[in-house]
Amino acid sequence: MDALFCDTELAERIERAEAAFMAACAEAGKARGADPRGFTLPVGGGMATFVEAGSPFNKVSGLGFGGVPDLDDVELAFAGVGCPVQVELSTLGDAAVGAHLTERGYRLAGFENVLGRRLTDVPAYPAEVRRSPDGELRAWLDVVVEAFLHEDVEGVTSHEEFSREALEAAERDQATSAGAVRYLAWRDGVPVGGGALRVTGDGIAQFAGAATLPEHRRRGVQSALLAARLADARAAGCDLAVVTTRPGSPSQSNVQRAGFQLLYSRAIVTHSTSQRPF
Repeated sequence: MDALFCDTELAERIERAEAAFMAACAEAGKARGADPRGFTLPVGGGMATFVEAGSPFNKVSGLGFGGVPDLDDVELAFAGVGCPVQVELSTLGDAAVGAHLTERGYRLAGFENVLGRRLTDVPAYPAEVRRSPDGELRAWLDVVVEAFLHEDVEGVTSHEEFSREALEAAERDQATSAGAVRYLAWRDGVPVGGGALRVTGDGIAQFAGAATLPEHRRRGVQSALLAARLADARAAGCDLAVVTTRPGSPSQSNVQRAGFQLLYSRAIVTHSTSQRPF
């Protein structure tokens, strides 16, 4: 497989897709009846989103490619709902944005890796994985949420934790109303792992929501889920598959074995809105 080089143009394309995905998830939460104070605010070429307390979608994504942002309105919005500001900033973005965040008192909380893969060749569709219809939503949620609550401890520790309720709401939103397709992996007639795929309008296949129940790990479940989504992404006309992992995690190892390459990292920085600098 040819090496995939990620320049700033490709990184901007991926970050725009990520910001659009977060906006779609936030709108899905609003439609579900989450916190009525929820918001979706464009900022610096990216998007600031808040769904409800404890949601994984409370963040600012896509900064670094639209100039130094004016964060006043965003920080006011997060302060209004009592939520710290979390920014995910690509290492290929404008360094001036990072300097601006530092000046405003943001602190480093962690990192995540963004990996990508061309879709010129994909593995065969595995027999043990299939798309999960609406009638299996409950089964899909049970598997994915339970697996995420027992995350593999290898690699860099996550900087945040989520409740079962918050995870279930977030997974439901992204997989029912934000344009993602659900997949379940089966062993002996029992669902043991799940994942999701979202296809963007510009040819990016976003892999999300992948997890395996603890007792079924190290048995090829994630490899099978990756293979199925790669095949469907190519069939949908995408040219690039993208996935985000914790650095040094089994998930990163799995996707790299499936042909994904490390493109860049995101620095995760946070700021308490009770200590705004103005």
